[in-house]
Amino acid sequence: MTDASANNSASGKSSLLVQDARTRNRNAVEARFKWYGITAIAIGCAFLILLVTAIAFNGSRAFRQTFVTVPVTLDAAAIEAAEASMMKTSQYRKMIEAALLTEVSEANIETDMDAGKLGDMLSSSAPAQMRDFVLANPDRIGDTVSFDFLTSSRVDGYLKGRVTRESLANDKNLDAAHLDLVDQMRDIGMVEKRFNIDFIIGSDASEERPEQAGMGVSILGSLFMMFVVLFLSLPIGVAASIYLEEFAPKSRWTDLIEVNISNLAAVPSIVFGILGVAVFIQIGHLPKSAPLVGGLVLTLMTLPTIIISTRAALKAVPPSIREAALGVGASKMQSVFHHVLPLAMPGILTGTIIGLAQALGETAPLLLIGMVGFIATNYPTGPIDGFLSPNSAMPAQIYEWAKRADPAYYERAWGGIIILLVFLLAMNVIAVILRRRFERRW
Repeated sequence: MTDASANNSASGKSSLLVQDARTRNRNAVEARFKWYGITAIAIGCAFLILLVTAIAFNGSRAFRQTFVTVPVTLDAAAIEAAEASMMKTSQYRKMIEAALLTEVSEANIETDMDAGKLGDMLSSSAPAQMRDFVLANPDRIGDTVSFDFLTSSRVDGYLKGRVTRESLANDKNLDAAHLDLVDQMRDIGMVEKRFNIDFIIGSDASEERPEQAGMGVSILGSLFMMFVVLFLSLPIGVAASIYLEEFAPKSRWTDLIEVNISNLAAVPSIVFGILGVAVFIQIGHLPKSAPLVGGLVLTLMTLPTIIISTRAALKAVPPSIREAALGVGASKMQSVFHHVLPLAMPGILTGTIIGLAQALGETAPLLLIGMVGFIATNYPTGPIDGFLSPNSAMPAQIYEWAKRADPAYYERAWGGIIILLVFLLAMNVIAVILRRRFERRW
């Protein structure tokens, strides 16, 4: 024992090698705080996993649809009579129902249903599908063609576990006998679930045809809106940020502008929708439900985000870069555009894409300009038509499906969420790639 430790022991003082009560208490607080953080992260990850699992489980079923294979003889006389009739699709439906009854009989499936009752298992889109094929292929008239028709939403729901025999007790279209027949048809391969590409590239459908509804037209509507947002918000936002950060004199006027830009970033999005209705539709007389109007509204909403992120990127450039450029004879304009702006470009692009991703998922502004009340059933014929014709958008389409009565639309709403998340994930990946591509070190 050294003299110092002996003296400390004799005087009653604690050793540096032994923790006192205060040190132990401080270490315990730090350990508890560490576990609080770990617990918070674990809870957040658990909720995230739960959310992703729910979206994947409920939405993945929308990408598979039930089809029934029916060989139909395209009789020339029957087709001519159908085309001459006022109710063309009803005549084609009778041909399909008769062919389905024949196919069931040839498969040795016993049933006491007539052709019309069997036809209730098919989607109401089947006659239009057959007629479109006949009009596009007149040379096939007289042949026997195997069609893959969509089944009704009830049949599809039964094979996906959404519909049971008990739930059909009060259904006016299908009953338990239909489901027994579906089981037999599935066993012989007449009915099967397949990947449904039309859910991705197809258009919306009415309440009577939920099995035919798709996201394709609304995806295109969102893309047209994003073009408007990109080509308006990026140059305006970057130009405003450069002026405020690099050229504007510090005064009460610029302070007022900066405060209002920050306040606009916190304004609820539905307020921008009200502004869009008042300015672009009522005063500007632009077409309601058009992607151009939606893009203008989302541009107003995105501008504060882009301005704030661009100014932050410009501030991150060291002042020495500006001073060095000015020191070798560059003008203020040359210093900003030749040196400061290229170095701030990764942050500017990242902020812009994040702003676009935020705009892509907005629904509230689109509610007020009518994009949620329009059933987008046709693709635009050209770029001008794409900007000015009524259309929907992905978040508006998801909202529209979620409020419809048929459970098949609720399933499609989950599937639409998956498509929307894929777009958002792609935009964030692009932001990371662009940031690394344009990043410069000094």
